[in-house]
Amino acid sequence: MKRFASLFLAAVLGSASTVATFEFLKKDEGVKFQTLSQLPTSKVAYTVNEKGEAVPLDFTKTAERVTAAVVHIKSTSEARRVPQSQEIPEGFREFFGPRMQQGPSQSAGSGVIINENGYIVTNNHVVQDADAVDVTLADNRTYRAEVIGTDPDTDLAVIKINEKALPYLAFVDSDLSKVGEWVLAVGNPFNLNSTVTAGIISAKGRSINILNHNNGEGNTAIESFIQTDAAINPGNSGGALVDLNGGLLGINTAIASPTGSYSGYGFAVPSNIVNKIVEDLVKFGTVQRGWLGVSIGSVNNELVKEYDLKVNEGAYVSGFAQNSSAKTAGLKEGDVVVKIDETPIRTNSALIEYIGRRRPGDKVNVIVNRNGKEITLPVTLTGKDGSTGTVKPEEKGGFATLGLEVEDIDANVLKKLDIENGVRVKDLGHGKLAKYTDIQEGFIITSVNDEPIKNVKDFTSLLKKKKEGDLVILSGVYQNSPREFNYAFRM
Repeated sequence: MKRFASLFLAAVLGSASTVATFEFLKKDEGVKFQTLSQLPTSKVAYTVNEKGEAVPLDFTKTAERVTAAVVHIKSTSEARRVPQSQEIPEGFREFFGPRMQQGPSQSAGSGVIINENGYIVTNNHVVQDADAVDVTLADNRTYRAEVIGTDPDTDLAVIKINEKALPYLAFVDSDLSKVGEWVLAVGNPFNLNSTVTAGIISAKGRSINILNHNNGEGNTAIESFIQTDAAINPGNSGGALVDLNGGLLGINTAIASPTGSYSGYGFAVPSNIVNKIVEDLVKFGTVQRGWLGVSIGSVNNELVKEYDLKVNEGAYVSGFAQNSSAKTAGLKEGDVVVKIDETPIRTNSALIEYIGRRRPGDKVNVIVNRNGKEITLPVTLTGKDGSTGTVKPEEKGGFATLGLEVEDIDANVLKKLDIENGVRVKDLGHGKLAKYTDIQEGFIITSVNDEPIKNVKDFTSLLKKKKEGDLVILSGVYQNSPREFNYAFRM
């Protein structure tokens, strides 16, 4: 089985479907999605000109229009550093090595302007953890961008530059796109600006297990990619997948490749998912994701035989999470979801995509096949916490910026290590500690600024009292090392 590797891509949404555009209003008013018109689908070998005549297929006008709205993005992360020795109390200085900093790192990708006032959609992995994001337009103008919001679950991000009257791409309905339809991929592979490649939609609803985002509820990633054979390479990430009318069908995100470069398959986040994520990030500051609260898998021949299922496709329900709206509504283990509202559900990724486009409080009709009989169950979606209210953005400053998760340690482990107290770093995340220190997961923190730490509550309480700019020194040990380590940073 070929190994799938995620790389930077660029994509434009391709579909002969309803064209729509975002009207960005004031931030607290969010985003509106407005239908503009119906456009004809371009065929494989011929298309129709302004006079209604059949003419050979021509990509030139579409390419010219689309490239103006695709940008190059450069993300820069500052040097990882520890405080200079004079900032560290004298008793601790000997524990810090001579290395004071490492050089800054840079990454590059693509983005798509989706509003004339400077809103740009790209991939989360293009801007993640960046201290500075610079955008270069097709005409070589360069701007410093603000990150409006990110969503690791879909690998999408929204950034904004301070400029008006920009060329932009309108979204089209990705549900109406068809396998075999011509598409163009536009981006900046290998730092080659404004590169256009052509191909077709090879498949829809692909899940390739590349995101694997875990936020404590298992893998919460939404993968239902449009697959295309339009050439996509490193640097294309965040670019546009478009139809022949120049409508945005998707945002290119990954490729399947044994070499790291294009080998026949590229994957884009469908425009209907992008639409919803962008609107949430601009209006609410965070994604409003509805949850069924089910564990599911695609129906296959093995499941059909093992459980004597009466259908050959759908999403098989194998269990429920806490606060499951599906369980509350009457779904049972062994049910096969075959339709939600009017949308057929043939795979688990189709279900994840459909529900991922809904918000807490939305109502859906889930049709399940139970022992050969179809049953319709109305479900009111909730958030992960079981509520139907608006999800608030996570705290950005203070303790939350550290990014780490700690856990209490069993008394027997402390005894073996010959220490009396401490908490273990369970997960570093992507915060200040991972960025500016060499701390590793598994580190046992015994004290903060020489004050003993007994449990997670102690640790959290102490750090939350620190103010911005305060020097913090974490002291402790690793389970496989007898010496004490110290990590210093500023809040």
